[in-house]
Amino acid sequence: MLTNTLALLSLLASLASAVPAPIYPGFKLVWSDSFPGHAGQMPNSDKWKLITNLNTNNDVQNYTTAPENLQLSGGSTLQLVPHKNPATGKWTSARVETHAAFTPAPGKVTQVEAAIRSGDSAAHARQGMWPAFWMLGESVRHGTGWPMCGELDIMETVNGLPMSYGTVHCGEKGAGGPCNEPVGRGATVGLEDFGWHTWALQVDRTNTAGGWRGEVIRWLKDGKAFWELSGDAVGVEGVWGTLAHSPMFVILNVAVGGDWPGGPDRATAGSYGSMMEVEYVAVYTT
Repeated sequence: MLTNTLALLSLLASLASAVPAPIYPGFKLVWSDSFPGHAGQMPNSDKWKLITNLNTNNDVQNYTTAPENLQLSGGSTLQLVPHKNPATGKWTSARVETHAAFTPAPGKVTQVEAAIRSGDSAAHARQGMWPAFWMLGESVRHGTGWPMCGELDIMETVNGLPMSYGTVHCGEKGAGGPCNEPVGRGATVGLEDFGWHTWALQVDRTNTAGGWRGEVIRWLKDGKAFWELSGDAVGVEGVWGTLAHSPMFVILNVAVGGDWPGGPDRATAGSYGSMMEVEYVAVYTT
């Protein structure tokens, strides 16, 4: 009887209907995914490009589409899971990118948002873990180099530290420039736990009287802004255009190691304790 009950509960979880992205007054939903489907399935390939065999920033994982790294939960979420092979010590993980790219319209606010949580590993077991929700200029898919393509990091955490980073990268590769490369320009916000939080970025082009200098990119955690960057602060119209006027696609990934967090250590825990779980991703416009 217990076996039958557990089987029924598992079936019900796998058939759970997706929780839709929220609707906000004054905003129209233009794209979203709330990850419906059975446990163990891949995300919708019409919406997401599944990335493999990519390493940047000297990170040590190999991205795969194996269910141990990437899967729908069956409960209307997507799970990106770092995994350490116990036999080889090698790390694998997951990265997905939207096929679609989104261009902020003049005179409007474009908002890109996701609800995300991490696993339950303790902070000391997260050395080298680098989950991120971010965007790249679509021009990178057509040969433009980084950071000239433009990059907007909506949420990044490293090493289980109690903070999240919002960052921009832009301009010429090398030291300095309008985005202080290779470090970038950004700010942090406190992260009191690894539970569910809503992360959003707004490209606000409503200050038409101020022209491109009056436009603003704004970072929000749980609906509250924690940083913003204006066109005037960037100071170069063409560079600002790569960040606020050009199409960008959305990326979700969990990197392991790399130049910023450093490598994992013997205490680093993989599997679901260090996963990034996503309830929905949505793009809105006013």
